[in-house]
Amino acid sequence: MEEPQKNDLNVMGLENDDPLQSTGPQISVSEFSCHCCYDILVNPTTLNCGHSFCRHCLALWWVSSKKTECPECREKWEGFPKVNILLRDAIEKLFPDAIRMRFEDIQQNNDIVQSLAAFQKYGHDQMPVAPHTGQVNQQRGGGFFSGVLTALTGVAVVLLVYHWSSRESEHDLLVHKAVAKWTAEEVVLWLEQLGPWASLYRDRFLSERVNGRLLLTLTEEEFSRAPYIIENSSHRRAILMELERVKALGVKPPQNLWEYKAVNPGRSLFLLYALKSSPRLGLLYLYLFDYTDTFLPFIHTICPLQEDSSGEDIITKLLDLREPTWKQWREFLVKYSFLPYQLIAEFAWDWLEVHYWTSRFLIVNAMLLSVLELFSFWRIWSRSELKTVPQRMWSHFWKVSTQGLFVAMFWPLIPQFVCNCLFYWALYFNPIINIDLVVKEVRRLETQVL
Repeated sequence: MEEPQKNDLNVMGLENDDPLQSTGPQISVSEFSCHCCYDILVNPTTLNCGHSFCRHCLALWWVSSKKTECPECREKWEGFPKVNILLRDAIEKLFPDAIRMRFEDIQQNNDIVQSLAAFQKYGHDQMPVAPHTGQVNQQRGGGFFSGVLTALTGVAVVLLVYHWSSRESEHDLLVHKAVAKWTAEEVVLWLEQLGPWASLYRDRFLSERVNGRLLLTLTEEEFSRAPYIIENSSHRRAILMELERVKALGVKPPQNLWEYKAVNPGRSLFLLYALKSSPRLGLLYLYLFDYTDTFLPFIHTICPLQEDSSGEDIITKLLDLREPTWKQWREFLVKYSFLPYQLIAEFAWDWLEVHYWTSRFLIVNAMLLSVLELFSFWRIWSRSELKTVPQRMWSHFWKVSTQGLFVAMFWPLIPQFVCNCLFYWALYFNPIINIDLVVKEVRRLETQVL
């Protein structure tokens, strides 16, 4: 009983020093008491009904009753209760000695510490699980802005789909047209897409009016003689290598994102979402089921040999079908294990000249996803849930596999317009969503109260 009297005297002394407050009522500890423990409020937590309790008292109440309601009036609270910062700061300034003693008692009580940890874990689990909590937070975070952003996003998706649909006939012509039917201009277009160096021979092919049928008959010896005179052996080898692929397929093989999407619409959509939500499983899929056409060019691009990396353009790396060396495998596996999104960012970086804006969107999105993955690992570590990692990995694998199988079964029934919307949404608008998620994670760390 002596401690409250001491604090009352301190407050009275402050009031006497301040002439503006000397005529006001005296403030005592009892006016800031918790209705659970009837002691001074520590980390006061105010519920929706307006009643305030010590945070550890509320935690003890929740642990014992498992009810999300006020201990006094029994009104249910919404979301997860937060500390009333204004009230806390006022009490700590008015009664510092009493608060210090209370903190010491709380820290020595193991039951209180465990209850607080369980209550805080419950709050973290509520964020992604409870639908009402997400709605409340979204409204508090600026519903008007979210609505405007959603509307603009929908309009942008429609415009993008219309824009790219109108250009499909231009970009995807050669990947759908038989090589024997290529015109001389289309042969030159195919040649130029091999790399900047191919522009040296553009006029020679045009002057000879080399069409698709004539292209199929050309040999390495003819390329080295007039009128083509391709003296560089590396250039001849690259042209012949690509020509062999054209002969084997009968059409132009895809050499950029849009051509790959036109030839493999389902696989491109699957890979886009798989590499976003589960990059390790996505890359494993490429290794197992698309090794030659996709995985080999991918690993040669992100883990090039030092002696070959200088002076090679992206198309040359794309045509490189050599088996990776142990050094390349070692570098790939390290990044695959710890920084999978960096692999995607490095691959997009090499495609900047071909896909100027799209590559930048992919790089930004990969960086944001790396940050979100780091937050996820930190959450598991801080909650001492490392033992649950194998179970989480298996659940994630089962979820991704089930979703992939479901999409594969119903893929023929999905309209192309819907597929385009999903594709462009994941490509261009996921970075906007991930920026918002990163900001929320940072704010959650800043406002986290243990």
